[in-house]
Amino acid sequence: MSDQAIRLGKRAVQNTALVVAARVVSRLVALVVVIVLANHLGPAGYGRYTTLVAYSALVSVVADMGLSSLYTREAARHPERLSAFLATLVTGKLALSAAAALMFAAALAWVAGLGGLAVAGVALLLLTSYATLLRSTFYSVGRLGFEAIAILCETVIQAVLIVEGAQHRAGVSFFVWAYAASYGFTSCYVLAIMAIFRLGRPRLGFDRGLFRSWMVLAFPFAVATFLTNLYFKADVPILQHFRPFQEVGWYEFAYKPFEALQFLPLAIQAVVYPLLAVHYRDRSPQLGVAYARFFKVLVLLGWPLSVGTFVLVHPIGRLFRLYPQSEPALRILAWGIVFLFVNSAFTAMLMAIDRQDLFAWATGIAVVVNVGLNLVLIPPFGYFAASATTVATEAAFSVVGWWFVRRTEALPWLRLSWRTLVAGAVMGLVLYPLAAHSILVSVPAGILVYAIALWALRAVNREELDLVLRGLKLRLA
Repeated sequence: MSDQAIRLGKRAVQNTALVVAARVVSRLVALVVVIVLANHLGPAGYGRYTTLVAYSALVSVVADMGLSSLYTREAARHPERLSAFLATLVTGKLALSAAAALMFAAALAWVAGLGGLAVAGVALLLLTSYATLLRSTFYSVGRLGFEAIAILCETVIQAVLIVEGAQHRAGVSFFVWAYAASYGFTSCYVLAIMAIFRLGRPRLGFDRGLFRSWMVLAFPFAVATFLTNLYFKADVPILQHFRPFQEVGWYEFAYKPFEALQFLPLAIQAVVYPLLAVHYRDRSPQLGVAYARFFKVLVLLGWPLSVGTFVLVHPIGRLFRLYPQSEPALRILAWGIVFLFVNSAFTAMLMAIDRQDLFAWATGIAVVVNVGLNLVLIPPFGYFAASATTVATEAAFSVVGWWFVRRTEALPWLRLSWRTLVAGAVMGLVLYPLAAHSILVSVPAGILVYAIALWALRAVNREELDLVLRGLKLRLA
């Protein structure tokens, strides 16, 4: 084992704890900031802002072309060449950034009707792209304490500027510049840290042969990123094209509580994925057992969240200060939560059995479902269709993922989950009359009823409970 691998291995646990803690704090603050932003801008203004962000996510692939991900890997393998790699990428990305900027400005002006935000939007796109590349240095050298500081500083800058802008009744452009400023700070911060702590020598330079070869190597990363962004963001441009910005705002604000729950399945996936990979390498019969247990735990967590969100949508709306029109959309999105959770099982399993190609196919099929249904349903049904299509897309990924994995490991999903499904339904029946009361009353009551129903049905064993607790420990460590 190389000295670099040993150093990275020794720092792995500490690095994970630092970055995870920073991201948890960042997400909590960001959620509060989004509530302030959405309520200040109103549905139409917030719709304009989120439309710009969606277009930025789609075009950002052109500005990066997967080079940041490749840089992280190659700089970790060859730290002595880090400065040369970075110099070539910083210079080479100028042409990519120019192309992305032109595409983005054209899309905002001629497609989205947001030409007045083009300058601020381009600044956000380019600064985000360069910040992502530069901060990859911290990951490649295993110095993620610096990354944790960057995350927290970004969050503070965004929060201060957005609260300040809301108090002074600023327009959408101000908030785009606020986010751009936070990523501009990160870029300067990374360059300063690299110089002070000698992580690399920031300089200009360009190796044409290296850049050309890396463009080829990075292409699969770019495709994967584009499919992922399309999977999550395609609905917004389609909705904006056929409906007013106001509906985009209603839909996007409803999506925030749904989106905020993603951290939980990803936390447990981080615990289980390495175990699945080892079982597959060793051809262990425990692979199927671990896979089934992982799936069951995800249903155990995702199903009550789906039921609870559906029943308690109004008190949840009050808690998050949602627009009244966002609550029906959240009620629809609630049924996607359980699929969002179980998809982590299929994703982790496909990766563990070395079938990344099938994962790409599953994502591609989900993208086709998402774009196709949105194009057909949004014109007549608006943001309700976008909400329903999100659920259908998550469900489609579940079906395709399950089908692909079953070639290696069968999953008796109904036998594993029926007790949990019944327990969640019982919880929903109890919660229904409590929906008019404070969420401080209904949520604890729902948790208690669900726990009792699980116990009465013997739906959970000790190993499955330990899996949940380990995931939470990793996420909060």
